[in-house]
Amino acid sequence: MARPKFIFVVGGVMSSVGKGITTASIGRILLAKGLKVTAIKADPYINLDAGTMNPTEHGEVFVTEDKDETDQDIGNYERFLNTNIYSVNYMTTGRVYHTVINRERNLEYNGACVEVVPHIPEEIIRRIKKAQRTNRADVTIIEVGGTVGEYQNILFLEAARMMYTKHPEDVAFVLVSYLPIPARVGEMKTKPTQSAARTLNSAGIQVDFIIARADRELDKKRREKLATFCGIPPQRAISAPDVDVIYEVPLLLEKQKLGDQLLQRLQLRARASQSADWNKLVKRIRTATGQVNIGVVGKYFGTGDFTLADSYISVIEAVRHAAWTHGVKPKLTWIDAEVYEHHPQRVKELAQFDGIIVPGGFGTRGVEGIIKAVQFVREHGIPYLGLCYGMQLAMIEIARHRAKLKTAHTIEINDATSHPIIHVNPFQQKNIRANNYGGTMRLGAYPCSLKKGTQAYAAYRQTLISERHRHRYEFNNAYRPILEKVGVVFSGINPDQDLVEIAEYKPHPWFVGTQFHPELKSRPLQPHPLFLGFMKASLSRRRHHVHKLSTR
Repeated sequence: MARPKFIFVVGGVMSSVGKGITTASIGRILLAKGLKVTAIKADPYINLDAGTMNPTEHGEVFVTEDKDETDQDIGNYERFLNTNIYSVNYMTTGRVYHTVINRERNLEYNGACVEVVPHIPEEIIRRIKKAQRTNRADVTIIEVGGTVGEYQNILFLEAARMMYTKHPEDVAFVLVSYLPIPARVGEMKTKPTQSAARTLNSAGIQVDFIIARADRELDKKRREKLATFCGIPPQRAISAPDVDVIYEVPLLLEKQKLGDQLLQRLQLRARASQSADWNKLVKRIRTATGQVNIGVVGKYFGTGDFTLADSYISVIEAVRHAAWTHGVKPKLTWIDAEVYEHHPQRVKELAQFDGIIVPGGFGTRGVEGIIKAVQFVREHGIPYLGLCYGMQLAMIEIARHRAKLKTAHTIEINDATSHPIIHVNPFQQKNIRANNYGGTMRLGAYPCSLKKGTQAYAAYRQTLISERHRHRYEFNNAYRPILEKVGVVFSGINPDQDLVEIAEYKPHPWFVGTQFHPELKSRPLQPHPLFLGFMKASLSRRRHHVHKLSTR
């Protein structure tokens, strides 16, 4: 059997250049060529995981099946490769150092002087190879977080250099770099990318491929410049202009024969082609007609729309997957819940939407605004999907305005409330008392039993499912009978701990809240059942409104 191959993907010039999508796209291309592929994210943070990072700064925390809180790029890998990615495929600088220090404390270095080099890069290499073995991968793609030239990721680059030095035919380097087009100049500039390539040279790495990110396509002259000054063949400068839909990227790169060139560089042979499903997906996206208007009422809008896209990326993608399956294009509108706290009358604007989603979150900011939004949506029959915090706040709204429990709240915000509709998971009380927050929430996949005759069962068409969680607070079972009397149906229950997983409001056309995060398991080739159900209800509302307007 041939030795496994490794592709390192690094970024140049600026952050958010598209390394994650490039990594996922390379994986999809090689997967289509019949190879077994896996992807790793190496984050340069000292944090042990992404769970304690602010979503408005770092983006969404993606939770794996096996309870790991990871970077959002793990979600991209799952969506593109259409498979689960586990904790073995995620590392941070903090995890690497933590392991090395623990080994030193356990005398596993046999009294040697433990140093940053070579012991930290050796631990990085050990983790890369473990992920490869665990996934039995022919090709392992490693995305190195950050930007070339930063101090934080130099040890990951050193690990890559060490692997290349030992087996140069088994390791390839891809630089994803930005080529700016200054408005006053009107010309695409290659100098920043040249500088990034030279910075890699100073780390002992010669780039094999350059993915040229820009507003427009790479022209012949710029391609030749990159070849001359970065030491690559012209055909290995791959144009990657902006596209409307990220799922087009594999086709864009493959059109330039990136896959074949990678196979040649790594001395691999393609096997049976498996690209038909992805081609059909992209065709379905391109031919989608009509529109559905979805409002997302959320909390994490601190620095504008760009931050929002990162904070709720799995929700956004899940909406798109469902909309495309129904043959329409989604239009998402970001609604800051704090607006409804300061201007309650503006909540009426929600009537213009075909459906409303309230995604997850933590803390007090915007909560009363969300509750006002939920009340309006419930009273006006607008399809509603509440995710985690969105489910909890929906239950509080119904308790206040239907069950007449005016002081109903979550103890996360008001620990003295006389009606704690949402309380601490009994298994979490010890962690909170000890300020033990990192990695201690109810995380990962848990089973859920569904009740027949409900919206949830209509979506899943099975009685036992498994979904991923990330929360510390739960619905208080003492209030189940009270809310059931006013129309709530608890349609999903965890069979092991008798915890509420799904709650619906029966008098409403489609009103569903989930304690788990269904968006984490939605994929373009396998849209999530609940999002499909939500989309169907939203389109029904839209058609009804269009019909009413046409008959006036």
